[in-house]
Amino acid sequence: MKVLLFATVLSLVGTCASKRHTEKIQDIKDNIRFEDSNYINEYANSITAQELSNHVYHISSDEFEGRKTGEQGHYKAAHFLKDYYISENIGSPLGQENYYQQIPEPYFPDGIKSSQNILAFIEGSEYPEEIVIISAHLDHLGIDDATIFNGADDNGSGTAALLEMAQAFKKAELAGFGPKRSILFLHLTGEEEGLIGSRYYSDHPVFSLDETVVNLNIDMIGRVDENHADNPNYIYIIGADRLSTELHYISEAVNSNFTNLTLDYTLNSDSDTNRYYYRSDHYNFALNDIPVIFYFSGEHADYHLATDTAEKLDYELLEKRTQLIFSTAWYIANSEFRLIADKS
Repeated sequence: MKVLLFATVLSLVGTCASKRHTEKIQDIKDNIRFEDSNYINEYANSITAQELSNHVYHISSDEFEGRKTGEQGHYKAAHFLKDYYISENIGSPLGQENYYQQIPEPYFPDGIKSSQNILAFIEGSEYPEEIVIISAHLDHLGIDDATIFNGADDNGSGTAALLEMAQAFKKAELAGFGPKRSILFLHLTGEEEGLIGSRYYSDHPVFSLDETVVNLNIDMIGRVDENHADNPNYIYIIGADRLSTELHYISEAVNSNFTNLTLDYTLNSDSDTNRYYYRSDHYNFALNDIPVIFYFSGEHADYHLATDTAEKLDYELLEKRTQLIFSTAWYIANSEFRLIADKS
């Protein structure tokens, strides 16, 4: 009898929690006004599989020699990003045509030369001091024994997503629908060397960390892992609920309203032996109590191998995943109230 009573209580608690969860998501969906939904859809739809493919093929080409931190190939890739932002009339927070946050050689492990983060910026119209950071690491493994590790998924996919989102936000700004909060597009170096670029940024922030609202970090979102071979319409969401209850609900509401991906939280668990929450650049922002989401599609057979090449990505999926991140960033950047961090 006690067992039955306890089970009944648990069932009622679970039902109430589920109801509150559904109601909270609906509240957020209701706060996305019809006009805002049209704008989000319009500019999210400017993010296309074809353009993402073009970027990934270029970023993961032999021209950039595997983009190893501190080497010429990484610098060439950084220069390509700089030229892209200039061509799109997207400025830098560092002034004029200076898009590089230089990181000195002593900051890196022995044998790695100085390198740079690449920063592009769209200023907010109402709360310019509040910063939404969308990030992805640019670096990869370089060349080993004359073999180039081009890193198409890791992290050509995230880099391409940033370029497309920046272009979409700029199109909106030029049409009179710029973000209320400022958006920093942050391409990080040294992730493969131990999250060095994000650690340097958090130690030497261009904008106050106290005014940094959120970090949406992207690392490998172009493939399908073996756990989802039968259901590729997914993305792993890691960290969304760890520092901000509200961020979790926003993520779910935006997805429900616009993209309808399966949001997989398996890798967000502390029991996950891979400990992905601690393994990409968002973690250095989380350490400073900045809410984060880490977007990830999982490891695959080509992870950290020279066979991680551009033709193996699913660009329709990459489009949809990028549109989810864009729509989430749009909501946070344009919300009437700043995102609340209610956990430590």
